[in-house]
Order: sequence, then C-alpha cells, then structure tokens
Amino acid sequence: MRVSAPVRATVQRLTLPFLIFMSALLAVLGKADVLLFDRVRVVLADVLAPVLQVAGEPIASVSRAVGTVENVITVYHQNQELKLENQRLLQWQEVARRLQSENEELRNLVKFAPQGAVSSVAAQVIADSGGAFLHNILVNVGSREGVARGQPAMTGDGLVGRVIEVGGRTARILLLTDINSHIPVAIEGTHDHAMLNGDNSDEPRLVYVQPKTPVKSGDRIVTSGSGGMFPPDLPVGVVASVGGVIRVETYADLARLEMVRIVNYGLDGILPDGWVPTPQAGRRSHARAASSP
Repeated sequence: MRVSAPVRATVQRLTLPFLIFMSALLAVLGKADVLLFDRVRVVLADVLAPVLQVAGEPIASVSRAVGTVENVITVYHQNQELKLENQRLLQWQEVARRLQSENEELRNLVKFAPQGAVSSVAAQVIADSGGAFLHNILVNVGSREGVARGQPAMTGDGLVGRVIEVGGRTARILLLTDINSHIPVAIEGTHDHAMLNGDNSDEPRLVYVQPKTPVKSGDRIVTSGSGGMFPPDLPVGVVASVGGVIRVETYADLARLEMVRIVNYGLDGILPDGWVPTPQAGRRSHARAASSP
C-alpha cells in the first residue's frame, strides 16, 4: 500500500515529538518506581524491626557468652603464667637469701683474724652428719690445705668445735654440742676453770664448777687453754641457765653453719691418734657426765 506524501510528511513531523514524550514518560515512571520501592522498604523495615530484634537477642546472647568464655580462658592462662612467674621469683628469692647468708658468713670470716695463729683456712660446710649420738659436720678442706686433727674450727662469733678426721680434701669437725665433746673452759672475769660437755642438746653443759664459784646467767665462757687443746680466751658462749644444770648458749649458731675457719695455733692438742667418736663412746661419756656432780 502506498502512503501519500502528505501522510508521510505528517508522520515524520510527529515521530520526534512522540519519541521525546515517551522518553519523558519512561523517566517519570522510573523515578516513581524508585520512590515506591523506597517507601515499601521503609514500611517493611518498620514492620519487621520487632521480629528482627527478637530473633537477634539469642544471637547477641550467644556472642556475649562466647566473649565471656574467651575472657575467662584468657584470665586463666594469664593466672597460670603468673603462678609460674611467681614460682620462679620465689626460687630466685631463695637463691638470693642463701647467697646473702653465705656472703655474711664470708664477711664475718674475713673480719675474723685469730690472734696468735700460725695459719688458718676458710672452709665451706658440705655435709651435716649429725645423728642420735654424733653432732659433726664435713667441710671441703683437708690436709692439702694444712688442716690437722685437733685444730679448732671457728666463725666470726666464736668456737664451733675441733677437727677429728682429716682427708686430703675434706675434714670432719666435732661440734661443741656433741656428746663426745669436752672442752676445758673458764668463766671470764673470775677465771674459774670448768669443762664444757656436749650432750647432743642445743646448749652444752658447764660441769666441774667449784662449789664456791659464783655462776650467773650472762657470764661469758672462754677457753681456758688447759691441756694444750686450745689457746686461752677463745670465745665460746654465755651462761644461759643456772638452775640445777648450768647450760651455755654458744656464740656460734651451730645449727646453721655454712662457713667456718679452721685455725692452726701450733698446738699438738690432746686428741689421741686413731680416736673417732662412736655411739658407744658417746653413751659412756654421757653416763660419766650424768654421774658427775
């Protein structure tokens, strides 16, 4: 079918305005759709908000519970680490205290200069072999350092005992508290002589005191020098009690010995060769001491 020229011209004139109109209409409809979608979304959000809130509570609770458990686990691990650190600090504190004690002992020994000594040697206590009838210690010096039987062992505070056994590298010291220990002593000030006998207690006994000798608590006890065992005036202790049995508190803390000084005064002493303390000897000595006045 053939279209006439006037109709064709009219269609051509109307085509451009129609396209412009349709474009504008589509743009308006598109904007209207966006606004409508936004309004629908807002309405749905308002409607579903309570539902979402109720549904979200368990999830939030679980999240809080998980966070709490994680915090508890973290605190537990931190607590375990702190306990281990505390144990390490306590160990170091014990080491520091021991070193401090040894340092004090060494300072006391350095300050201690025995008068009239030929020689002396510092020794460390490496074993305490005390028992029911023996109170003695083992030190880490021996004949190689000039140690000999009968030599006195001392600290900066006073007399500890005497050497009874000597090896090449070690020596054994009989303490004043041992039941086999018998030391000639004197009461400082009056110069009255007596014997200091150990009986395996912390405080040895003062025996063979003359009846007319006044003895009171606080009297200083020193070596008398009798028998050539020790030189005179070595500090021993003080009288602790005088009721019935006279007890002497030694200057040296014999229960906590760590360092001692073994002194050579050039004396032969009265300790016989081959003599060693034994339980049987201790029992006999104890029986004699018990029967003594």
